[in-house]
Amino acid sequence: VSVLQGVDSNYKTDLFTPILDRIQQLAGHTPKQRLDLLTPYRVIADHVRAATFLIADGVVPGNVGRNYVCRMIVRRASRFGSKAGFDDPFLGQIAEAVIEEYGDVYPEIVRNRPAVMRTLVDEERRFRRTVETGVGHLDELIHSSTARGEYVLPGSSAFDLYATYGLPLEITRDIARESGLEVEEAGFREAMETHRDVSSAGAEWGADAGEVPLEIYQQALADLQAASALPAQGVQVDPYGGFEIEVPLLAIIGPGGNQSLASPGEAVGLVLAAHTFYTEAGGQVSDMGTVASVKEPRWEFQVQAALRPIAGLSVLQGTVLRGQPHSGDLAIAAVDRDRRWDVMRNHTATHLLHGALRAVLGEHALQAGSMVAPDRLRFDFTHPQAMTAEELDRVETLVQQAVLSNLDVVSRLKPRQEAIGEGAMALFGETYGETVRTVAIGDTPRVSYELCGGTHVPETGIIGTFLILSEGSVAAGIRRIEAVTGRAALELVKARMGALERLARQLGTSPETVEARVHALLEEQSALERRLETLRLQQAEAEALQLRPQQVQGVTMIAGEVGSADAETLRRLVDRLRARYPSSVIVLGSAPEGRPVIVAAISPDGVARGLHAGELVKQAAGVMGGGGGGKPGMAQAGGKDPSKLRLALDQAEDYVRRHLA
Repeated sequence: VSVLQGVDSNYKTDLFTPILDRIQQLAGHTPKQRLDLLTPYRVIADHVRAATFLIADGVVPGNVGRNYVCRMIVRRASRFGSKAGFDDPFLGQIAEAVIEEYGDVYPEIVRNRPAVMRTLVDEERRFRRTVETGVGHLDELIHSSTARGEYVLPGSSAFDLYATYGLPLEITRDIARESGLEVEEAGFREAMETHRDVSSAGAEWGADAGEVPLEIYQQALADLQAASALPAQGVQVDPYGGFEIEVPLLAIIGPGGNQSLASPGEAVGLVLAAHTFYTEAGGQVSDMGTVASVKEPRWEFQVQAALRPIAGLSVLQGTVLRGQPHSGDLAIAAVDRDRRWDVMRNHTATHLLHGALRAVLGEHALQAGSMVAPDRLRFDFTHPQAMTAEELDRVETLVQQAVLSNLDVVSRLKPRQEAIGEGAMALFGETYGETVRTVAIGDTPRVSYELCGGTHVPETGIIGTFLILSEGSVAAGIRRIEAVTGRAALELVKARMGALERLARQLGTSPETVEARVHALLEEQSALERRLETLRLQQAEAEALQLRPQQVQGVTMIAGEVGSADAETLRRLVDRLRARYPSSVIVLGSAPEGRPVIVAAISPDGVARGLHAGELVKQAAGVMGGGGGGKPGMAQAGGKDPSKLRLALDQAEDYVRRHLA
C-alpha cells in the first residue's frame, strides 16, 4: 500500500492517516505538534486499531495469553496518550475512527461496536486508577538503580510491578529505556513461570505423562513406522464412530521408555493401531474406558486419558487392573459409553448456550473459554456486567426450547473458507486447517453453526434437561455460566424436589405453598425481632435512667454499664441522658456478645474546660486491651476483655478528676 500510494511509511497510507487525523482533532494539536509527537501518535493509532479488532473478536483485556496482549496494547496506548496530552479516557473515540474506516470491509467490528467502546473505556479507567502508583514505584526503582550505577532493572522487580500494580512488561520497559535502563526480560518470564507453577501446581491430571521424555515418544513412533506397524499418518483415531474397536496393542510406554509388558497396578501408556477415544481438546475432556485382551491370558487396562504427545502418536494413559498386557496382544479398546453420552450432551448444550446468550445479550457475547465434562459444563463469554435473573431465565428457556424441539445436530467436513462464508462461527485463538469440522444445530433457522472438533449428540432431545447452576465473573469483561444436563440435571432436580418435599412436611404444608408459608414465617420473625429490639431498648433505657449522677470536680457525671446494648443503642441512650442533663459528662458501656464497647459524650461547657471525649474513651479502652477515639464532644471505643469493662468505666472519673484538678 505504501508503494501504491507513493509514500515512505505505512503510517502515511490511508490505512492510518484517518486515525492519526482523529487523534490530532481530539488533542487540538497543530501540524508541528503532531510531528513533534510522532511516536505517541503512531503507538496510539496502531494499538487502538489492533485492540478494536481483538475486542470485536471476543478478546478482552486479561492477565494471560491473548487477553494479556490486549491489555498490554490498550494500556500502552493509554500511557502514550498521556504523553500526547490526553488526561481523560479517549481511546474509545479513536476506535470510532477505526470502525468508520474499516467497518465496510470488516462488518464484525461494526456489530460489536458497543463492546469495543465499553471495553476500551473500562480498561483505560482501570489503568489510570493504578498507573500512578505503579509508575511511581517504578520511578523509585529506576532512581535507586541509577544511584548504584546499575542500568539493568531485575526481572523479578518488573514482575512485581506487573503482579501488584498491573503494569505490563512492555510499559515498564518503555519507561526504563527513557531513563537509560534495560529490563532483564528473561528474569521477568522466569518469575512469571514460577508464579504460574505455584498457582497451578497439581491442577491437571496427567502429571505422570509429563514424566515421559518427549524423545521416548518420538522414538516409539519412529520404531513403529519403521516396522510398518503404523502408517505415515500414525495412529488412526476416530472418536466420531463406534464406541469400541478390536486392534493390536503395538507398544507399552513407561517413564523409562518402551517395554514389552506391564504388571497389575503399573501406570503406563498403551499405543494401539487405532482407537475411538476422544483426546482432550477445545474444552472437551478426554474419554475414559478400558482396553482388554481378546484371548488368553486375560488382562484389563483402565484408560484414564487419551494423550497426543506428538503428531501421529496417540497414547492411552492409565493403569493395569489385572493380568499382564504384552505388546503384540490383540485387544478391544472400549470407550465408557455412559460417560461419553454425558459429555456429548454437555458439549451440544454449550453450543445452544452460546447461541442463546448472543440472542439475549447481543452479538458481543462471544465464547472466551469452556470446559465440557461428564458431570457439568462451564462456559466463559464476553460481557461487561452480571446477568440479571430475567436474562438468565430467558437464556435457560431458549436452550430448553431447542432441546424440546429435538433439532438435528449435523456434523460435516468442509473447506474452511466455505464454512466461514456460510456463517460458521470460528473461535479466536483456535487453529483450523484447510478442512474443518462444522456442527450445525437446526435447519431453518439455524440455532447454532460453529467450527468444532468435539463429539455431539445426534439430536438435541437427547440432552434431556438443561439447568443453569451459576453465573459470575472470572475476569474483567468475562462472565462464566456453569450448568448441567441429562443425568446430572435429573439428579439435581430429584435432590431439590426431595428437599422441597421434606421442607413442606416440616412446615406442615404442601410443596406448592412452601414459598407462601416461608414468607409468612419470615414476616413473623421480623415482627418478633422488632418487638424484641423494642423491649431491649426499653430495658436499656430503664437501666440508663436509673444511673445516679455524681459531682466530680464540679461537673455532673453519669457513668455505668447498660446490659448488652449495642453501640447504636448506647449512642441513643447517651443522647437521651444529654437531653436530661445538658451540662454533663456521660459514659456508658456494655459488652454485647462478649465484645465490650464504650460511648462517651461531653457537653460544650465541659469541652471548654479542656475535657475531650476521644481522649477519655481511649484511656478507658486501654484497660480492656482496645482503643478508640472521636471528637471532643462525642467518642466511641471498643475492647477485647469484657471482664474489665467495669474497671474501664472507672477510668472515666479518673480522667475527669485529673484534667479538672
